[in-house]
Amino acid sequence: MDTTKVRRFREQVKHFRTRFAQGCGNALSNLLGQAELERWVERHSKGSRNRIYPPLVTLGLFVDQVMSADQSCQDAVARGVSARVSQGETPCGLNNGPYCKARKRLSHVLLKKLCNTVAQRMLKAQQQSWRWRGREVKLIDGATMSMPDTVANQKVYPQVLQQKAGVGFPIVRMVGIISLGCGAILEWAVGPCAGKKSGETSMLWNMGAGLSAGDIVLADRYYTGYFMLARLLSQGVDVVTRQHQLRHTRFGRGERLGKCDHVVLWPRPPRPKWMDKATYAAMPETLRMRECRVGGWILVSSLCDAAAVSKKDLLELYGWRWHIELDFRAIKAVMQMDVLRCKTPEMIEKEIAAHLLAYNLVRSVMAQAAALTTLSPRQLSFKGALQQLRAFERSLRHGKHAHIDHAHHCLLTGIACLKLPHRPGRVEPRALKRRGKNLPYLTQPRAKERSRLLVLRQRHLRAISA
Repeated sequence: MDTTKVRRFREQVKHFRTRFAQGCGNALSNLLGQAELERWVERHSKGSRNRIYPPLVTLGLFVDQVMSADQSCQDAVARGVSARVSQGETPCGLNNGPYCKARKRLSHVLLKKLCNTVAQRMLKAQQQSWRWRGREVKLIDGATMSMPDTVANQKVYPQVLQQKAGVGFPIVRMVGIISLGCGAILEWAVGPCAGKKSGETSMLWNMGAGLSAGDIVLADRYYTGYFMLARLLSQGVDVVTRQHQLRHTRFGRGERLGKCDHVVLWPRPPRPKWMDKATYAAMPETLRMRECRVGGWILVSSLCDAAAVSKKDLLELYGWRWHIELDFRAIKAVMQMDVLRCKTPEMIEKEIAAHLLAYNLVRSVMAQAAALTTLSPRQLSFKGALQQLRAFERSLRHGKHAHIDHAHHCLLTGIACLKLPHRPGRVEPRALKRRGKNLPYLTQPRAKERSRLLVLRQRHLRAISA
């Protein structure tokens, strides 16, 4: 690279870091180092062209696109033109074709590496008070998203089998591991919703980088199968979950710890068809699990010391599992990832990675804001933080260097004021009050319905002219 290109590239890196309050001086503001970001972009962008949309500019526009309210490629191109004008460069055309081609060249490995790096460093830099008794608590759950009905998407992520061809949408399933303390998504996997090994437990079976010895995992009862629990325990991870509805609990057996609280040995079930003999032989013959009835639930846990962890402690722990539902709501509803936009499976994976990278970057700013106060990131509003970042975008990206620190301080102070109200025991009906339009569902492919309407129109016109 010549001197001009190097200087421009470093300016791009600097603007990208500044956008998310990186480089302020504390541990949480140095999750993406200047030199590291430069090295990763260069390593995963070999052969790319340094024209209107070089890799880092494309990455920044892609992240801004998934964070914006519009989320269209045309809006991203307009942002790119605005950035060029503010930096004294010649404005480019508004055709979104070059930007879409640049997104295709963007490395999925780079997106995922940046997302995982932000998450892991945020995990290490978080305050000790955000953990539970000094231990890291991690949440596990799954979610689904739809995408455009294209042949390529349908081939990899087929629609629900009960729907007719042409009237449904491809569905992708995602399983994620999220930190309770800082809210970052640590690891995820995506796959279809149909076929062998496409279930949430099958996807979680091959995920392990997001879990470490000493962690506590909170999950719903879908994950309480014997072999899944055995796999988690073999990693040195403790679990707290609900009892599966098909498993019968008899408190008269086992080692009694208190009223409706005991420790029992679960025998190993017969080998399932999907498991090979070597893996089955490596599974323990019994699992020592604690079962207790508290708060109207039967909870299952590997935390068997009743003196150290009471039933109320287990109930409090399991109650925090709901945060992953709120996190997926933030990702899918607030960041609008529930309906993906890309038309090929390769771009679908990149779009998901870009959403999750943006989510972790927003969470990193929330963690910085929480560190200024006595609050935890879970007490701050994600939607409010995203709105603040959108409002400060121009001043952070294109503001003068002398005012950047002041803008960062105002941003973090503003986010720290967005404290969520404390509403213990809140319940809401799972129903809609606002009525939608009374339109029938599309039960035939759109092209077929369009042809039928055209035939009816021709008949109507012939009847009028007769």
